[in-house]
Amino acid sequence: MESASPSYRGHRYPVEVISHCVWLYHRFPLSFREVEELLLQRGVIVSYETIRRWCAKFGQAYANGLRRRRPGDKWHLDEVFLKINGEHKYLWRAVDQDGNVLDILVQNRRDKAAARRFFRRLMKKTGTVPRVVVTDKLRSYGAAHREVMPCVEHRSHKGLNNRAENSHQPTRQRERAMKGFRSIGGAQRFLSAFSGISPHFRPHRHLMTAPDHRAEMTIRFAIWDQITGAAGRPTTV
Repeated sequence: MESASPSYRGHRYPVEVISHCVWLYHRFPLSFREVEELLLQRGVIVSYETIRRWCAKFGQAYANGLRRRRPGDKWHLDEVFLKINGEHKYLWRAVDQDGNVLDILVQNRRDKAAARRFFRRLMKKTGTVPRVVVTDKLRSYGAAHREVMPCVEHRSHKGLNNRAENSHQPTRQRERAMKGFRSIGGAQRFLSAFSGISPHFRPHRHLMTAPDHRAEMTIRFAIWDQITGAAGRPTTV
């Protein structure tokens, strides 16, 4: 990971500033200009365009570092529509039994070919085959499952798939804040990084006491610093 990046008006910024910008943008429903304003209040002068470039350059790399190397063996798959330039597209998402996002894919359709493409992409990206696949009643899943992974148990029931459906909620919140996505490619790039970074800072708080939550967040921030290369550096933002 690069330790610094050339940026606004010839200035160079330390890696902790870059990682802080990426964290703010992907963790909270903020615009690039709002992140710029927050940093200005802390005495850090950086343009919103530089923040945009940092998020595009480092966001996916940070997300890849946070994703678990060994996903769970029970996969929950679901799809939800996105409105992009007035047209309905579909966001396919897979999470494991612990709620960790395995992958997302924005596609034009939700037919057998789209489901098959997503199954194959998942297996290639994770390098493994699940023990169980849980989906809703969409028939495309069953058809693609029989073709791509017939030996894997398939459970098709709407009530069993709440974990995948609940994982769409942060995306919906962000979609409203951004007033929608402008292109399929832009949605794919942002949501791919967002789905890796945002869940890392969203532990199941309602199941924890306040001290346990603070301790868990301390651990997660330490992991973030290690992934981004900011560990052991003085805080400047």
